[in-house]
Formats: sequence, C-alpha cells, structure tokens
Amino acid sequence: MHGFRATGGRPRRRISLRLAAVTLAGATVVTLAPTAVAVGNADTVTATASADARAAVDLSPELRALVERGGDTAALAEVRENGRRLWHDAAGKTDLATGQPARADGRFRIGSVTKTFVSTVLLQLTEEGRFRLDDPIERHLPGLVPNGAAITVRQLLNHTSGLYDYLEDPQFLYHDEASLRVFLAKGRWTDYRPEQLVAAGVGHAPYFAPGQGWHYSNTNYILAGMLIHKLTGRSWQSEVERRIVKPLKLRDTVFPYSSPRIPGPHAHGYVQLPEGPADVTLINPTVGDAAGNGISTTADLNRFHAALFGGKLLSAARLAEMTAVVPAPGIGAEYGLGVIRYELPCGEAWGHTGGIPGYGTVLLGAKDGSRQFALSQNGLEGVEPPDGGRSFADFLFKAACGANVPTAKETATDSPLTILR
Repeated sequence: MHGFRATGGRPRRRISLRLAAVTLAGATVVTLAPTAVAVGNADTVTATASADARAAVDLSPELRALVERGGDTAALAEVRENGRRLWHDAAGKTDLATGQPARADGRFRIGSVTKTFVSTVLLQLTEEGRFRLDDPIERHLPGLVPNGAAITVRQLLNHTSGLYDYLEDPQFLYHDEASLRVFLAKGRWTDYRPEQLVAAGVGHAPYFAPGQGWHYSNTNYILAGMLIHKLTGRSWQSEVERRIVKPLKLRDTVFPYSSPRIPGPHAHGYVQLPEGPADVTLINPTVGDAAGNGISTTADLNRFHAALFGGKLLSAARLAEMTAVVPAPGIGAEYGLGVIRYELPCGEAWGHTGGIPGYGTVLLGAKDGSRQFALSQNGLEGVEPPDGGRSFADFLFKAACGANVPTAKETATDSPLTILR
C-alpha cells in the first residue's frame, strides 16, 4: 500500500527499491534458475542445506550491508528452493531503544504483498463459479463506483480501471514535519471503513477511461476486498485465512482488522524527525485494508509463493489468468492479477513488493514455484540510503541469481525495481 509523503517531498506512490541503477554485462541465464545458497544462521538451518549449498553464495554479508551501509535499522531475509530453506538470517536491531538484535523469524508488515493473497481468493471464487473476471463491478457492488458498469473486476485486479488511488488524497498524507508530527500523534490511530476509502478515491476524477491505461491504485483492492465479502458473506480477512493461511499452515501470518500491534517478535519501524528516528510500529491497519494490511514472516511468505506458483492454490487455468500481464509504465515491470513480473539480470521473477511506513517487503521467485526469496527491510522513512542503494543491489541480485549473478556495473539510469505501496 502507499499513502504517505516523505517529509519535504512530493507524494510517493512508488518507492524505488533503493538500488543504484545497475547494468549487467554477460548475462546469459534466461530463467530464475535454482542455485545453491549458503546458510546464514548455521545453528538453526544447516541441516536443511547441502554441502554444495554451504560452499556457494553466502548472503549474510549483503544483508548486514543493508544495515551498515544501506541505512536500514533491520533486515530479515530467507531463500527457499524446492520446499527447503537454503538460507535465512537477520541483521540490525529489533528496537533502537533497547539495542536487541533482529530475529530472522520476526514478523513484519507486508504492505501491498497483501494484494496477492486477495487476488488469489478472488480467482478461487471464479473457479467456483461465484462470478466472472469480466463482470462489471456495478453488478456486484451497485452504486458504489461511478461508471462501475464499464469497470470489470479484471481491471481492478490489474490496475487498468483508471480509478484514483485514495491514498493520494491529501487526508492520508504527511507532507512536511508539522503534518508528520500530527500523523504520529493522531493520524495513525484513525479507524477507517472500506466505504470511506472508496469514497475518497472515487471523489477524484479517474486517471483515464477503463482499460485505457495503467495506474497503480489501492482503491482497486479495497473494492476487491468488498467484493469477497459480498460474494461469500464473510470478510476478506476470514476468507484469506480459511482458504490460504490455515491450509498452508502459515502460523505467523495475520490480516488484522483494527489492532495496531504486530503480534509476536518483530523489528520496529521508524520515520525520521530532526531530533532522530520516531517509532511508527503501531498503526491502525484499516487505512490499508485489503490493499495492504497484512503481517507475516519471510518463511511464511516464501511458502505462500511456492504454493501459489506451484499450483496448489489455483488451477492451471486460473494461474494462467493471474499471470497474464499488462505493461506497467513507471515501475519497470508488467502487472498481472495481484502479481508482478520483473525482468532481472538472470531472467524473470514473479511476486509482489510492499511498503508501509517503517517497513518494505520483497517477495519474488520462479514462475514454476521452485525458488523464492523474501526480504523485509526497516528503512527510515524519508531518508535515502547512504550508499545510494548499492547494498540492496548486491543483495537482490545474489538472492535472485545466486552463483550465476553477472558482474555489475553502476550507471546513472534508474532501477527497474520498485516497492509498491
């Protein structure tokens, strides 16, 4: 999800993954191929990694660099292949006040990675004949969206509806130090109803006519959550838990209603003020609702990705619909139905990214579900990384490409990877 403005800057619907732009010479790998990765926390996961894996690429130095040189307060990551954890580790501090070290099994806010869970449920409902992707939203949620007869559910899920992103409305943003302080003191505790969020979005003119462009809009997924409720009689949170979380035994994954807390061990999130970092861990998640209120771990996210792309949650036909992409100008990628296709130096990667104040998440992997990597970063909101993003580039490409990562050379161009809020 998105909806917060960095102090002194313009509204940021998409945040760069903090990469110094990188071009790669000699890239010959054409798929996100399985590769051996060394163990970071050897005492907890050595038994799951082969000797070849332990002898190959160790990502722990790159993870530590995200904190030491990249400016994060904490970073957690895991790489999984063919159902086995090959490596996981944590770097930085759980809490700047106590100095306790971050835990690799810590929970974190996943932001817009929530959208992939919501889209999966809707595709399951199409499989059950509850509705069709090309149904107009007006048929199921009458009177809620102007021109709703011309906007299909498919267009909501792939962001071609043209609907204005409610989080770009000024009531949801902080734009300077004064409004940031108001947000910290009062705004983050506000309780929102989905109808309020949709009203804020449709109260603005659309970006374009339905199907005539692409623009990332959280309003689309608030409507998706409301559609799940209309079709099933249960909240989208209940359906995600019933259809995904419980069957996959994702014991550390929750989709809260209005509780501001992150249950269980977790690293704190921070925003920057002149006097220093301000803790923003506690926030009423109703501001994100079905567009971004989830909480998870790197292990749970990787298991979800493996099940989804491995065909355990959707039929082959529905998965093909989910991965039918449209160009997504501005984020250097292509967007399907709640999933993103990125082109990395060693080939394509599928998944989603997510951001919410204090937390950034990356979940990517192979299209056949054979390999995944998940990362949570606790970067200071509004502060650019001291190394210009080079530490993130080093981690990302090794996590995605492993031993096959080509030699990287920094350039002045923008990174094609983006955290979506």
